Amino acid sequence: MSTKKIAHVLGDAEQIEAITKRVKRAQGQLGAVARMLEEGRNCDEIVTQMSAVSKAVNTAAFTLISASLKECIVESKSNSDAVTAQLQKLFLSLA
Repeated sequence: MSTKKIAHVLGDAEQIEAITKRVKRAQGQLGAVARMLEEGRNCDEIVTQMSAVSKAVNTAAFTLISASLKECIVESKSNSDAVTAQLQKLFLSLA
């Protein structure tokens, strides 16, 4: 028995741009963490920076999921219940 995975591609260009900016910011912050480690910076500073990376990535993920969920509900696709269930599962994976 084959199960087809339900997928949704975010179509909101404004949300895509905002999420992309946040991910790129997190990428820069992660690079800063690597440099701080190489430079022998203190643990408090490094952990603070790592916390900022984590928050940026999680916010990007939640934004992506919530924007996708909104689109699915607004579009009222025939498979919107399945897509909604999949997106809820993604929300829980971040919890």
